[in-house]
Amino acid sequence: MGGRGGGGGVSGKEVVEEAKVPTAGSNGGKPVQTPSRSRAFVFDSTAMSSRLVRSRLVPLLAKQRTERRALSVSAAPPKEPIVSSDALLNDQSSSPPSPPPPPSSTARRSWSLLKLGSLAALTAAVGTTAYATYAYTVDEVEEKAKILREMTKSPVGDDTSSFQKYNNLVYSTAMKVPVKVLELYLDLRKAIEDHVRGFTEPSSEKLLPDLHPQEQHVFTLVLDLNETLVYSDWKRDRGWRTFKRPGVDAFLEHLAKFYEIVVYSDQLSMYVDPVLERLDQKGCIRYRLSRAATKYVNGKHYRDLSKLNRDPSRILYISGHALEASLQPENCVPIKPWKLENDDTALLDLIPFLEYVAVHRPADIRPVLASYQGHDIASEFIERSKEHQRRMQDQKQHGRFWRR
Repeated sequence: MGGRGGGGGVSGKEVVEEAKVPTAGSNGGKPVQTPSRSRAFVFDSTAMSSRLVRSRLVPLLAKQRTERRALSVSAAPPKEPIVSSDALLNDQSSSPPSPPPPPSSTARRSWSLLKLGSLAALTAAVGTTAYATYAYTVDEVEEKAKILREMTKSPVGDDTSSFQKYNNLVYSTAMKVPVKVLELYLDLRKAIEDHVRGFTEPSSEKLLPDLHPQEQHVFTLVLDLNETLVYSDWKRDRGWRTFKRPGVDAFLEHLAKFYEIVVYSDQLSMYVDPVLERLDQKGCIRYRLSRAATKYVNGKHYRDLSKLNRDPSRILYISGHALEASLQPENCVPIKPWKLENDDTALLDLIPFLEYVAVHRPADIRPVLASYQGHDIASEFIERSKEHQRRMQDQKQHGRFWRR
């Protein structure tokens, strides 16, 4: 018990050791017994008692202080801080919106049915429009629209009952909806077809101006450009080059005396015009027609000779692909396509036949061309000319025989 110290006091051991130090006195240097040991024990017991009292009083005092504070807090009402209106507005704007309540199963089912119904109606409308566009022309749809308009205007007599009048009114009102839809479809279809017609049809109903009254008897000679009069070739080392067919200059210059010559090509004008500028330096070609004047059918450009503003019985169309590129094969004069052959004479071989037609002026050239179908016109014409001369000589000889 004498080994513990507390409260800053001196321990019992230390005090005992201090008591054993000898002191000089009247007893001749003998150690003198002093009452310090008893005083040390008394001091140690006092310190211990003070520590015990302190250890019990301190928690009690702390508990009483806590209870007092609690009582003071509960007795005093809480003071709310004063907040400005801007802070309230900021708090309201910054606070996230409350999530919407989850939709019920009935609402979800109704929404699904609405979406399915809208999709089915849209699909039916698209299918009906596609079928009507494919199966009926604009004029046929117009006729059906007229019938529907008449159905909305059913006459009502004076002796008709009120119920019947009401039924007629409801029926005519209900029929106005499909009539309006049909009229909208017609307007939209006409607009689209007119727009498409600008790309597929010739640029004009009359591609050439009217003939002069003094030239009504003149035949029109329509010529293709590529592989008929010229040939365009491309190579890596030199790019594009255009070559003239052998005899093309003599062909154009000679036949310009007898025909109205027109070049009708399916190429763009940006290609046709520069080529003809260099090819026809003497002005033998009267008119030039390019791709804008062709008719586009199934991915191909065709020459429509009926749009030339000329008598079809007086039109000849010469091309290396005449039967494939014209909508009027009865006016075609096929010729061998030229692909840079140096010994080609196809244009020069045609001059006798074309000159004969221009001079003799048949009433309709189409039966004449039909008689050459399946034959090379140039060579067949020469054979027929020889046969005709042989017959003429035979007749002359026969006449001389009877004169004798």
